Parts: sequence; C-alpha cells; structure tokens
Amino acid sequence: MTALRSGRLLALVILGLAMVAGFLMLTATGAHAAGVVQPTAPATPTPPATGDFSVSVNGPDGTPSSAVVTLIGITLLSVAPALMLMMTSFTKIFVVLAMTRNALALQSIPPNQVLAGLALFLSLFVMAPVIGHINDDALQPYLAGHLDFDQAVEVGTKPLRTFMLHQTREEDVALITRAAGQANPKDIADVPMTTVIPAFIISELRSAFIIGFVIFIPFLVIDLVVSAALMSMGMMMLPPVMISLPFKILLFVLVDGWGLIIKSLIESYQVVH
Repeated sequence: MTALRSGRLLALVILGLAMVAGFLMLTATGAHAAGVVQPTAPATPTPPATGDFSVSVNGPDGTPSSAVVTLIGITLLSVAPALMLMMTSFTKIFVVLAMTRNALALQSIPPNQVLAGLALFLSLFVMAPVIGHINDDALQPYLAGHLDFDQAVEVGTKPLRTFMLHQTREEDVALITRAAGQANPKDIADVPMTTVIPAFIISELRSAFIIGFVIFIPFLVIDLVVSAALMSMGMMMLPPVMISLPFKILLFVLVDGWGLIIKSLIESYQVVH
C-alpha cells in the first residue's frame, strides 16, 4: 500500500509540474504575440501644387503694405552711408575740409567727427533741391499708391542723375566707358548709372584736390618764410612747424578761412539749383 501511495503521489507531482510548464509556455507565447508590431500601410502621397506662385507687396487698396514700407526704410538706413558717400557732394566737401586741416599742420583738430558732421550738413544743404524733387516726384506718389516700385525708382533717379552729370567731366565718363569696354553712348541720356557714379566720384576727387592745392599755397609760403628766418638766425634745431603754426592759424582767422572755403564749396554746386 505504501508503494502504491508513493506512486500516486509521484504521478500527481509530475502532473502538476506539467500543468505549470504548460501555463508558462502559453503565457510566454501570448506576450510574444502582443509585442509584435504589425506593419502599417504607407500614406497616400499628396500631389504637388501646380498653381502659379505670386507675391504681392501692395495692400488691398493698392498702397504699399506697412511691412514693405518698414523693409524699405530699414534698407535705406543700412545703405544710406554708401549712397551719401557715392552720389552726393559729401566726398568733395569732406576731402577739402581734411586737406585744410592738414595745410594748417593740425593733425587732429578739428577731429574727424566734427569734419564729418560739418560735411554732412553742408551736403544736406547742397542736396536739398535734389532731395525735394525725389520726395515730390517719386517717394510721395509711391506711398500714395500712384506709382509702383519700379516706376518710383526710375522717376527718383532722374534728379540724382542730373545732379551727378552736372558735376561730372566728359573725360571721366569716357574713361569709365573705355575701362568697361562699352561703346561710346550717342547721347548723355544713354549713359548708364553704373558709369555715371564712378565718373562722378573721380570728378569730385579731382575738384577737391584742386581746391586743396589752392589752400595749401599760402600756408606753404608761411612755412618757407619761417624756415628762412630760423636759418638766418642760426636756430636750425628749432622745428619750423612750431613757429609757423600760430601764424597759420592767425592768417586763417583773419581772412575768415572757414567762411571762404564753405562759400566756395557751396557755390561750386550752384549750377544745380
């Protein structure tokens, strides 16, 4: 009886182990099946747009939008110094003032900031008629919606072009034309702006150097007289500039040098007015 009971007990144990093993196998199979990600079908491709792409810079009423006006203002502020130096009277005025300072043997008086500020305001005074024409004929009609951007640029460049051509020598225009390998224009109206601008700058520099040469002559005479006087007195070790500088300043003040120079510079542009 004992052996029979032992055999039944062993059979029950084996049966229990078999059931546990089967349960574990079923659990593992279900977990594996649950962890498998089934592939999904690809999305249907979207056909490309075939319509025309267009950008409008005007508002509903035909006037430029505020964003365009702001962009134009920022652009003008960023390129204004270059435009001022290239296409206005600023270059000649500043060069003449700087050469006057050098003729007086003053290295940093007046400082560059003062000379640049004076040249800037004199340039605004000289360019006032041109700026007025650009504002009346191009800028205001464009802001009012009467002209588009291309028309405003074309109309606005005419007064500036006329100003530059009045101050530009024909020899300088021919020089730039030959340097660019272009054919000689039949009429002055056929000269492109890419030729007018560098020719205008060359003419302005030439005029500035001529005026500077005339300014240097009286101060050079003072230097020669002071040097000769020091040599005759045997004071060769004393720098002539130290002695001649007060006389240069005195002469410049007595003849109202700043007034004469500024008047001459402004009168050189009177043909534009």
